[in-house]
Amino acid sequence: MKAAVLFEANTPLSIEDVTVSKPTAHEVLIRTVAVGVCRSDLHFVDGAYPHAMPTIPGHEACGVVEAIGDEVRGVKVGDHVVTCLSAFCGQCEFCVTGRMSLCIDASVRRPKGAAPRLMLGDRPIAQMLNLSAYAEMMLVHEHACVAIDRDMPMDRAALLGCAITTGAGAVFNTTDVTPGETVCVVGCGGIGLAAVNAAKIAGAGKIIALDPVPEKRAMAEKLGATHSIDALSDTAADEVVAITKGGVHHAIEAVGRAQSAATAVKVLRRGGTATILGMMPLGEKVGLSAMDLLSGKRLQGGFMGSNRFPVDIPRLVDFYMRGLLDLDTIIADRMPLERINDAFDELRRGDTTRSVITFS
Repeated sequence: MKAAVLFEANTPLSIEDVTVSKPTAHEVLIRTVAVGVCRSDLHFVDGAYPHAMPTIPGHEACGVVEAIGDEVRGVKVGDHVVTCLSAFCGQCEFCVTGRMSLCIDASVRRPKGAAPRLMLGDRPIAQMLNLSAYAEMMLVHEHACVAIDRDMPMDRAALLGCAITTGAGAVFNTTDVTPGETVCVVGCGGIGLAAVNAAKIAGAGKIIALDPVPEKRAMAEKLGATHSIDALSDTAADEVVAITKGGVHHAIEAVGRAQSAATAVKVLRRGGTATILGMMPLGEKVGLSAMDLLSGKRLQGGFMGSNRFPVDIPRLVDFYMRGLLDLDTIIADRMPLERINDAFDELRRGDTTRSVITFS
């Protein structure tokens, strides 16, 4: 199969012929149809986060089941599926206490000594984030995918695997927004826009979007933001506090920068909660001041929207099919695998929302 291989950080991906293994017990072979280009992949490509090389990035994907291994129960050949990087074992402490997105049990990967799932000639390829989706096929654990309605457009469905699950999940799961509460979203890329849209679905009162790009602010307003503010303005946080008469109940950071996380904390009202979604540089820290603590403010992470993806993703599909979730606006471009490096260049410029790699 054709795949986009990363041999070394800070170098372009290379389209190579890669061999994919046959599925063994609990594994699913998927023909990839569409993959979103996420900034999380860029962190690995640009070396901000370490990973074994060579590897195939890509983790926001959907496709069609081509074959299944023994004991697979959740999907069957021909199913349309969305994949999710937070594969779960179903039996560890995190899984049995309802925090499936935190599972890191090794049983969802092939054991040491077993044949690798992916090979480049005689060289094993390290599978990235349980998926490695920038490839014509994906071989994954059955708990890394979920079947969806076949009427769902596949290029939109791909976004559910990360951006929408993370942004909408932050609203529905991590923060549990109550109707009428105020929300501020810092950063209006794919994840931030999903959070804005989900806040509208959840019945939030004022929804304020912060971003330096006017076009992204306009998209946020189309998706449900009641107000939008230039994030680079020196008075941005003060404006949020003034609009909400004391600050917001929930602030969601969807950029991955210490400055935007600090803004998320600054715009909180007493007792408010800041949820940090962005992947910050590994050395960065975010905190609360003594006065923030005395004001009852809270700070939390929200990995992958605290998802229960076998349940959440079909519900998100239903939201889209009923016209509640707007995925069409978020997609900025569709391109073939051969243009993957162009897609990453667009991400680096920061003026686009979501590009989608499509396979014919």
